[in-house]
Amino acid sequence: MSEPEHPTLAPYGTWRSPLTAQMLVSSAVRLGQPWVEGDATWWLEVRPMEAGRYVVVRHDPSTGVVDVTPSGFSARTTVHEYGGGSYLVCDGIVFFSNFEDQRLYRQEPAAGGSGAPVAITPDTGGRHRYADGRATADGSLLICVRERHEEDGVVNELVALAADGSTPPRTIAGGRDFYATPRISPDGSHLTWLSWDLPWMPWDGCELWVADLAVNGSISGERRLAGHDGEESVWQPGWSPSGELHFASDRTGWWNLYRERDGELHALHPADVEFGWPQWVFGGSSYAFLDDGRIVCIYDTRGTQHVAVLDGETGELIDLDLPYTAIPYPGIVASGQRVVFDGGAPTLPEHVVSLDLRTRSIEVLRESEALAIDADFVSVAEPIEFPTEGGLTAYALFYAPANPDAVGPPSERPPLIVMSHGGPTSAVTPIFDAEIQYWTSRGFAVVDVNYGGSTGYGRAYRERLNGNWGVVDTMDCINAARFLVERDDVDGERLLIRGGSAGGYTTLCALTFHDVFAAGASYFGVSDLEPFAVGETHKFESRYEHTLVGPWPEAAETYRARSPIHAVDRISCPMILLQGDEDEVVPPSQSEVMVEALRAKGLPYAYLLFEGEQHGFRKAETIVRATEAELSFYGQILGFEPADPIEPVNIENLGRRV
Repeated sequence: MSEPEHPTLAPYGTWRSPLTAQMLVSSAVRLGQPWVEGDATWWLEVRPMEAGRYVVVRHDPSTGVVDVTPSGFSARTTVHEYGGGSYLVCDGIVFFSNFEDQRLYRQEPAAGGSGAPVAITPDTGGRHRYADGRATADGSLLICVRERHEEDGVVNELVALAADGSTPPRTIAGGRDFYATPRISPDGSHLTWLSWDLPWMPWDGCELWVADLAVNGSISGERRLAGHDGEESVWQPGWSPSGELHFASDRTGWWNLYRERDGELHALHPADVEFGWPQWVFGGSSYAFLDDGRIVCIYDTRGTQHVAVLDGETGELIDLDLPYTAIPYPGIVASGQRVVFDGGAPTLPEHVVSLDLRTRSIEVLRESEALAIDADFVSVAEPIEFPTEGGLTAYALFYAPANPDAVGPPSERPPLIVMSHGGPTSAVTPIFDAEIQYWTSRGFAVVDVNYGGSTGYGRAYRERLNGNWGVVDTMDCINAARFLVERDDVDGERLLIRGGSAGGYTTLCALTFHDVFAAGASYFGVSDLEPFAVGETHKFESRYEHTLVGPWPEAAETYRARSPIHAVDRISCPMILLQGDEDEVVPPSQSEVMVEALRAKGLPYAYLLFEGEQHGFRKAETIVRATEAELSFYGQILGFEPADPIEPVNIENLGRRV
């Protein structure tokens, strides 16, 4: 559709958009964790319209796309609370963790799809959880991570169990705080895995272990091959078809690929690029082996992802020059010369893609978003670099308003929404995101910030945040906004900031300690660091602040000084807080203590608590209400009326602006 001859002149924020909040969920799913065997492909879908249910889906040339996970089941594990690695496939048999009871189930193929799931682990009322499993070559055993929630604490370990459920899980490795990525050699004689201990996170440092594996699943002769807690991080150990161990290590400051051969480690392609990612969830994969011994891989350079083929013998890395330049979280697998991965681009939502390297033909097996909107409504990401504190440079993606049917007043500049991602070691990529387009098509500008601490720029950039959480991330978000104001892209009097989880903490810090923003939105954000320091969160992140803030209790004053709840007297702008009532990562108390402080001070605020939601909203009705409430909130604060017929959010103390 061409641009109208006379677009409607309308204030920014009031533009009528074809992209509704309902469309964000009605035509969208989240995709991930592909798996291949022969011509068949599996992947995982998270469906907001089914209350956030996780569904294993299968595709092959004869049957097309079919659901494997039946109604009443959700293939989601809660190990580490963030999950991932919730299913595996062996000879067409699907094994998955069911969300409701956290038991492992076996699901054998049946005509027209898959048979009924059969539990193969004991019923513990959800106390025993399983993730990141692999089957032995003969399919008789599974080896996976188990997390046991006992009265005296949480125990993580590696277990082996009969694939038919005939024998219960048996611990084969324990004693460390965490385990991940158990992988079995092709001949079944060796097992490799990662382990680490608190206070470190796996991207701070973890250890790569190898052991002899017996036919009954027991191990012996353990040896540490690489990695060190707090110093060297290892990502995705895996075996080549010939039985050589490969992995990514950031020992040079960048996650590069290595191979063990004849007792020595060899870097396959030394470069200032990332072949690894922070392991927030299980099941990620940034490389896979082709049948000719070459490696197909995903690597990240300055916020852009590439799909390439690496010759491990010569070190030659050849980009495949595909239209997919954004990978939200790496998932790539291979069978023969067929490659399957999750990928997208600035104008392409995330796809499950099948690529035949012999013919270079591409088949899209599934799109994450099937939105029928004209391309003229799509704002394309502009990568920007901007100066920040200490004479350093930070990075972001800028999205200008885009709507062919509307134009803002010539004397005005659009309001800017600064997005602060979670993690905080995550990263934003230039991929089509309907949530961003929801705002830009209404006349908002958006800047999505890869602040210091983000992935894709090397370990040194990631470590900018160490000891400086709430400072570096906050200032990078502020400086991104200032850069765009100085460039005359946005209105400096109408700056907004939003974020979830760690991004919610950054948002609260920006609104509390700095007088820059007109308003903000915190999604399940951290307001008080001290409870986290004394263990009022889940085990995986229970000591994360040791690196981000400082050791406890030695740095107790820093924790207090960096906690927005203790500086509420400095807040002078409105905020909206959105929270799930079952959040185990950032409990509702973190939002509610801020609400009480805002109420006591008489500051304008809105608070929405969503029933049945955990860390990260998954239900369609929640996502719709949260999005529309945020738009209503901005409209009331900035003084415009949204074009959408939405339910207004109630703002307490609106008439008592400080």
